[in-house]
Amino acid sequence: METVEIDGQYRALKEEAGAVARERGFIRVSGADAAEYLQGQLTNDVEALAPGEGAYSALLDRKGKMQADMRLIRTADDVLVEVEPLALPAALRHLTMYSVGRDVTVEEASDRLTTISVVGPAAAELSGLGPLGREHDHVDSSIEGIGARVVRTDLGLDLIVAKDETNAVFEALSSRGVPRVDSEALEILRVETGRPRYGLDMTTETIPQEAGINDRAVSFTKGCYIGQETVARLHYKGKPNRHLRGLRLAEMVAPGTPVRLGERELGTVGTAVLSPSLGPIALAILRREAEPGASVEVGEGGEAQVCELPF
Repeated sequence: METVEIDGQYRALKEEAGAVARERGFIRVSGADAAEYLQGQLTNDVEALAPGEGAYSALLDRKGKMQADMRLIRTADDVLVEVEPLALPAALRHLTMYSVGRDVTVEEASDRLTTISVVGPAAAELSGLGPLGREHDHVDSSIEGIGARVVRTDLGLDLIVAKDETNAVFEALSSRGVPRVDSEALEILRVETGRPRYGLDMTTETIPQEAGINDRAVSFTKGCYIGQETVARLHYKGKPNRHLRGLRLAEMVAPGTPVRLGERELGTVGTAVLSPSLGPIALAILRREAEPGASVEVGEGGEAQVCELPF
């Protein structure tokens, strides 16, 4: 897709609204013990959620390192777990394995559901869906007769719909003045707002605090969960050796490009994008020496300035 096209799509997302197809994995957790079960597996407070509410959360290993991040959607009947496709096998395997002996059913629903993001300041007005209150609040709704679970996001609304209704939903949104845009335009906004993505900016070697997601994904008042000891100790008594930072790049670089300060390697570039308003920028989890304002070397002779997030 040409740069001029992406520029126009970016402006649509910043000024009005656009609709973006998302690649997501889904796991439906149901049964009388569903919320209590997830409470002991995930980082956020699942039992505190009422039907119509949701939360961002993570699945950790016993060392506190991330195996997946996810959005939780609680309904009267179940909890829908939405994850990056890369993390789906690990999350599904874990949640299935540890549910044995409980009144819990764990079922993959990726073949039936998909997510369409409606992004922009006019997302609710143009789509006719919403407004909703807090991020992750959700409601059963419809668009041109097509059923959708509408979820509030940081940038607009998400529509969780039947996969075979995808084209019809895009046509319905287009008829209401919401054009379909490429996921590349949405990635630019994600990087500008400083939200890391699992598999790109966070990996199985990342602890939530390093990725800057504690405030959104971790409850420090609920009971025990897998990996809690490491996360709590770091939060209350320690300082992480690494932090999520922004990089203002001199030129575009590939993901995985090393970042150095002098002779010391600080980390690698995660997601890098060419923002129409900010130029080349990136997210990177870097050692604490990379303080905001520092100049660092990226790759072979490239330069960047370390920034606080959001940009």
